[in-house]
Amino acid sequence: MKGVSANWYCIVLSAILIGGVTSAYATTSAMFDKENTRLEKKEFSPYVNRAYPTQVFFGDTHLHTSLSMDAGTFGNRLGLDEAYRFVRGGEVVASGGFKARLAEPLDFVVIADHSDGMGFFDMFAKGDPAMMNKEEGKRWHKAINEGGQAAVDAALEIITLFSQGKFPWKTNDPKIMKPVWQNVIDAAEQYNEPGRFTAFIGYEWTSLVKGNNLHRVVVYRDGSAQARQTLPFTLADSADPEKLWDAMQSYEDRTGGDLLAIPHNGNLSNGLMFDVETLSGKPLDRDYAELRQKWEPLYETTQIKGDGEAHPFLSPDDEFADYETWDLGNLDMSQAKTEEMLAGEYIRSGLKRGLEFDQQLGVNPYKYGQIGSTDSHTSLPAVEENNFFGKHSGVEPSPERAMHVTLGGEYGKIMGYQMAASGYAGVWATSNTRQAIFDAMARRETYATTGPRLVVRFFGGWDFTEQDALSRMPAHVGYQKGVPMGGDLSMTPDGKSPTFLVAALKDSMSGNLDRIQIIKGWLGSDGKAQERVYDVAVSDGREIGEDGRCRTPVGNTVNVAEATWTNTIGDPELITVWTDPDFDPAQRAFYYARVLEIPTPRWTAYEAKRFEITMPPEAEMITQERAYTSPIWYTP
Repeated sequence: MKGVSANWYCIVLSAILIGGVTSAYATTSAMFDKENTRLEKKEFSPYVNRAYPTQVFFGDTHLHTSLSMDAGTFGNRLGLDEAYRFVRGGEVVASGGFKARLAEPLDFVVIADHSDGMGFFDMFAKGDPAMMNKEEGKRWHKAINEGGQAAVDAALEIITLFSQGKFPWKTNDPKIMKPVWQNVIDAAEQYNEPGRFTAFIGYEWTSLVKGNNLHRVVVYRDGSAQARQTLPFTLADSADPEKLWDAMQSYEDRTGGDLLAIPHNGNLSNGLMFDVETLSGKPLDRDYAELRQKWEPLYETTQIKGDGEAHPFLSPDDEFADYETWDLGNLDMSQAKTEEMLAGEYIRSGLKRGLEFDQQLGVNPYKYGQIGSTDSHTSLPAVEENNFFGKHSGVEPSPERAMHVTLGGEYGKIMGYQMAASGYAGVWATSNTRQAIFDAMARRETYATTGPRLVVRFFGGWDFTEQDALSRMPAHVGYQKGVPMGGDLSMTPDGKSPTFLVAALKDSMSGNLDRIQIIKGWLGSDGKAQERVYDVAVSDGREIGEDGRCRTPVGNTVNVAEATWTNTIGDPELITVWTDPDFDPAQRAFYYARVLEIPTPRWTAYEAKRFEITMPPEAEMITQERAYTSPIWYTP
């Protein structure tokens, strides 16, 4: 080579391929003479040196087996082996007697049995002497073995006593917990197959404050060598998330391992999930914000117990905000919901509060990416609308489950027909391994889906053009010119507004796409966060108005009586580049994409058809499945 070293050439070429300093190529190419023109060319294959994530992996980070005390008491008789077999595509017999199988295997799972009372159910069921020394134990033993409604009533009593701090036994006894935790670890190690299927070690920390749900799922990047060194954190240890984070730090210091925590969707927290003060009543400060951001990169936006993206009271201009809404009270319905609580429960309002705290503290405590998961207590994360096995084994498929009380208490009840067949986590990772998927979750390159396996890409930058939306490889240009979902934009180029490249591909077994929207939240000049919904890509040639909205509905082909629909409306894929028309470089902001399918039959329609029953008039029979990406944040 003349006038330039081979090393310099490699550096320049690498920069080109990863979307780096294109201008460096133009400058350096002048250094090559005509005899070396082959050195000026980029690689012919666009797949050479590709290091970014090219696959989305779908999984459930919140699955319970019979090891969870409530799940077992509700009637779940499927343990770790059956759960892993089902998740990996195998066929099992559900606790209610039906054979069950997923349409497609999942790529990963976190079996997250409750840490409190881990192993207690088996002791109740067998009549262990340690449980028979109290009247409650004798009563629950009888109810569990009787089964049916008696077992469900026992489970509800257990949940109520536990949530109110009145449970008769110590739920974190190491003598009981340790052997069960070892079994949990052993099963995850047995079923984990790097490159093919990922079984994470994990558990659910069940934080209940007077019935208000602040649960977190704790996920290990590690294997058995680290995980065996400590026991899971429990409510008996503390109900305060700050104490959980202390325990996570202690684990990492002791083992050299890595953990993250995923908050349960907050619609049963009665305003505490995204509160303006700590659980101990102190104002949020910078230390708190840094710790929450460090340990909790993701939020469980959607699951069986309702959807937590938005609420119509908080977002009155968003016609899609009232989706699978649970807003009566807290987990045991011991406290009624008020309008003042709602802003502390939904992810969109949490993200907005995060901007306000970022302005005040210099750190955003609510900087969450989004995922969905099931919170199924049946061992079966089956949330396809035509294959929905319900929240717990008392509400598995049957002619009666629609009118079964799923949750109930002094201030209301949630009926079986109100269960949401939701959701899954989509994770863009470089491989199907614990390390790669965990790292993708830590950097928030994730999205939530209510069930369908939509493929969604979302990138933000300053230089995307309409031509970029014509590419069949949106990620190639997306990573070159910008940051993916979960990323950050800063240092505004003079006079530029942020541009976003967003693409969605339908699930082959689900409905076509209605539209892609971008939800923007920003901090106004008064320091208060605001929001706006933009339709950025719509199907069937419909028009988007000057106000950024498409006011023409996509239509509806659902035949409720037959539980069928046709994909004669909507599009199989949508892709576009959108520029924020209202950008102010002085204002903090976030952006995330919401992808909507066309209307399709809800699980209640399939159930009515199969069992030849009439659903109550209040039951929704049609749904619009959707996906929510992690946000991209802009900071001045």
